[in-house]
Amino acid sequence: MANSMLSQSFNNLLFDSDSYKASHWLQYPPDTRYISSYIEPRGGLYAQTVFFGLQAYLLEYLSQPITQQQIDEADVLLTAHGVPFYRAGWQYILDQHQGYLPIQIDAVPEGMRVPCQNAVVQVINTDPACYWLTSFLETALLRAVWYPSTVATQSWYCRQMIEAAMQKSCDSLAGLPFKLHDFGARGVSSQESAALGGLAHLVNFAGTDTLSALIAAARWYGMNQADRVAGFSIPAAEHSTITSWGRAGEVDAYRNMLKQLGGAGKIVAVVSDSYDLWQAIDHLWGDELRDEIRQMGGTLVIRPDSGDPVKVVREALQRLAVRFGTTTNSKGYKVLPDCVRLIQGDGINPVSLQKLLDAILEAGFSVDNIAFGMGGGLLQQVDRDTLGWAMKASSANVGGEWRDVYKDPITSRSKRSKRGRLALVQTEKGFETIRESELDGRTNLLQPVFRNGQLLRQDDLTVIRGRIGW
Repeated sequence: MANSMLSQSFNNLLFDSDSYKASHWLQYPPDTRYISSYIEPRGGLYAQTVFFGLQAYLLEYLSQPITQQQIDEADVLLTAHGVPFYRAGWQYILDQHQGYLPIQIDAVPEGMRVPCQNAVVQVINTDPACYWLTSFLETALLRAVWYPSTVATQSWYCRQMIEAAMQKSCDSLAGLPFKLHDFGARGVSSQESAALGGLAHLVNFAGTDTLSALIAAARWYGMNQADRVAGFSIPAAEHSTITSWGRAGEVDAYRNMLKQLGGAGKIVAVVSDSYDLWQAIDHLWGDELRDEIRQMGGTLVIRPDSGDPVKVVREALQRLAVRFGTTTNSKGYKVLPDCVRLIQGDGINPVSLQKLLDAILEAGFSVDNIAFGMGGGLLQQVDRDTLGWAMKASSANVGGEWRDVYKDPITSRSKRSKRGRLALVQTEKGFETIRESELDGRTNLLQPVFRNGQLLRQDDLTVIRGRIGW
């Protein structure tokens, strides 16, 4: 009986929490009516955060009502698990609210950049009988926000690095949206992580090989028409498609790529270091196939895939310049002909990216010559502490009176939490989190986005990209 009842448990919202929260309905003061909590990035690797991803969670999970089967499942498992399941509370939500959670969520607009140590989300129950519900949602809600926001933030900081280098070395910024390509799908922990992280990257860039991110953009952010694909890619080789020709057939493998996938207006990427990158650049691409590359009317993108990125890219550019020539742009930097470019995707993270950009400019080459790819460094090498994400209760209504709720540990000032019902305002000095009672006519950037099962505001990815500065 239990096995059959638990067969759908991964889709059960009542299980999307920590075990210890099941007993919290018994722990609040008598006559508690409302609990108000907030989410903030307390600070870490970056000074600002790009807020993103809440809408996906609200649409996918909180817009669906809980069911009797889910309550029955939870009763079985949590009782066996050793924690007190609040069946009456969940039954009340099903009976009185048709299964929709009686909560209100306020948040800043997605895509907004907010300095760390400010509230970006605020949550409160709307039915006093469900005072326990606010904190029950912490596990799922915090996870739904911290991961895509952190990826979007890291991707945005990479965009700033690349844009600064392009401002210095390029005649145009038109290629910026395609300068950092997402190669991270295989390096994350789940398909949903790939979808959310890949989608967060698409807030800042338009290049991706993470197909699930396109589905996520269509499902949750309005990119659901054939002419509104959120990201783009090109045909590209991998080592197996080159090495299967054998070492003696390397040039034939390259020629086949040009024949099958090259052509006027087309871009094709070919990994070229399966054996000897310098031999490939100097003699295969730069000699035997050079005329075909020049005449095909498209662009060959050569991809190194091993070694020190700074050394490899710098030498590859210098060797390509010898074989294909360069022109000098208005900024005084060398540009390869349009028929040939580089992409460096191995070993790229925010630190190595900046070193590589500096080295390219120091060698006298424009960033027009190269694009970059990130895999694990983009989607997986982040965690909740990268920006110090936390959700904390800040106010409680007990017996009709509001009281501040906060922590103030003497062993860690960084873990002090905020007090009261909160608001976020923008002043001449920047953003500031204040008490809601101190608004005094100012606009609260924490605006209602969800109430009692209904999404109140829904943004298109194009709008969110506009907030970033596209």
